[in-house]
Amino acid sequence: MSVNLKCFVVPAGFSLEIRAFYVFGLAGSVVVGPADASVTGSDRVTVTEVVDGDTLDVRYSDGTTDTVRLLDVDTPETHGGNTPDEFEGVPTNDAGEACLADEGEDATSFVTSRLEGKQVTLKYDSESDKRGYYGRLLAYVYYGGEDYNDKLINSGRARVYDSTFSKSDSYYSAESSAQSERRDLWRCRNAGGAGDIDIETIHADAAGNDNDNLNDEYVVLENTGSSTISLSGWTISDAAGHSYTFSDASIAPGETVSLHTGGGSDSSSDVYWSRSSAVWNNDGDTVFLDTDSESRATSRAY
Repeated sequence: MSVNLKCFVVPAGFSLEIRAFYVFGLAGSVVVGPADASVTGSDRVTVTEVVDGDTLDVRYSDGTTDTVRLLDVDTPETHGGNTPDEFEGVPTNDAGEACLADEGEDATSFVTSRLEGKQVTLKYDSESDKRGYYGRLLAYVYYGGEDYNDKLINSGRARVYDSTFSKSDSYYSAESSAQSERRDLWRCRNAGGAGDIDIETIHADAAGNDNDNLNDEYVVLENTGSSTISLSGWTISDAAGHSYTFSDASIAPGETVSLHTGGGSDSSSDVYWSRSSAVWNNDGDTVFLDTDSESRATSRAY
């Protein structure tokens, strides 16, 4: 059914969050913004607390405080239930909700470890109201020259919040890539199925020299489903194409298997790649996990 958006009048003064809800609720469509939209204006603040993956408490140099909602991204909830149908392709069942809850915790930990206590730059969008429905400041958050809103989407830790904003093309492109690679929350599309595996930990930086301590470089896989999963024929690889294929391993529900880079005797909880040099880059890499049918089960960028 087609809908003529001109028949809907959005009341003046409504925030972007309300206007987006109003338009979606009535028309199920997005109004495209003007071509001259831009990112403009900035403030330097200190992150005093990470509330969750997309919300920060900050302090200005004059001592005043504020709460920032990362503009146009949405991470799974950690302080309440999740609605799976907000995350395209995630099943609307208990498994989907549980998977999103896990990923919400991961997104919060990811942002906390990188931004809490740090000075960041807030940038604003000419196509967005400066404050949202709950009075929170709406901003792009930059640290170390990186756009952390984009970083969350690109790593699969957030979805794009459907609205009108300047970076829509690049954000939707990043989201599409994250979905195709089953990065982080997008692995939840497999929730309750045969690929219900989480890359729970990536310990890339071994103590001392990585090449001298290969078994302290490892990746931990966790079965977040309700059935035992055989990993026989499954493959772990990195962005450079180094790969390891599991020969005989399985994970019971709630259990983990750690893949160590060095050598050793395989057990039900630990397997060994038997490489002579380190594989995971300390300054960032991507871990890919493929099933025995060569389909992408999940991936995680760090």
